[in-house]
Amino acid sequence: MDQRTLLQTIYDTMIAGERYVLIFKGLGITLLIAICAILIGTILGCIFALMKISDNKIAKAFANLYTTILRGIPLATQLMIFYFVIFAPLRLPRLVVAILAYGFNSGAYCTEIFRAGIQGIDRGQTEAGRSLGLSKWQTLFKIVLPQAVKAVLPTYTSEFIVLIKETSVASFIAVMDLTKAGDMIRNSTYNAWIPLLTCAVIYLILTVGLTEIFGIVEKRLARSDRS
Repeated sequence: MDQRTLLQTIYDTMIAGERYVLIFKGLGITLLIAICAILIGTILGCIFALMKISDNKIAKAFANLYTTILRGIPLATQLMIFYFVIFAPLRLPRLVVAILAYGFNSGAYCTEIFRAGIQGIDRGQTEAGRSLGLSKWQTLFKIVLPQAVKAVLPTYTSEFIVLIKETSVASFIAVMDLTKAGDMIRNSTYNAWIPLLTCAVIYLILTVGLTEIFGIVEKRLARSDRS
């Protein structure tokens, strides 16, 4: 295939009929799902992580059940259960269901990330806080958590990057994410490699770019700790 034929094929597939607009719309939906899901996951992760390290056996058992189920079932299966079973009577929009499903799934992983970060802080820090007259929760929020946040940042940012890639299965319930947009172009043009490679390159740019950005943030935090 010569250059002119290649450019014509790209034009016919992506530019003609303004099909490239579908890619931009799909990218927007992908980012919306990922950002909303990580926010939900962060809130749930904080709550369930505290439940896991608490002395309340019921709370700890409930948190363990939550993480076991959500981490043990494939995300695509969870997504369809949320849409066709749990939220089916409510007739929620597909996008809302996808955000909730990804949020609950992310919450299970954030729970383990935060729990490991909190329990990874040297016990002497807690003892020092208690010796200063701080309560258990004051010690946790004022001494342990600030250190835990920095410790879990690399794993937490990796969870967000993984979440962006996992949004590709949102098309299972007909959410028009980036992957679905590429598939729609493929179906309308009968050309598979251009739309699919376009989606692959966009996912790659997103993940590599975010990895670099988060890496810079981590280095600056490390420098601030040493200074």
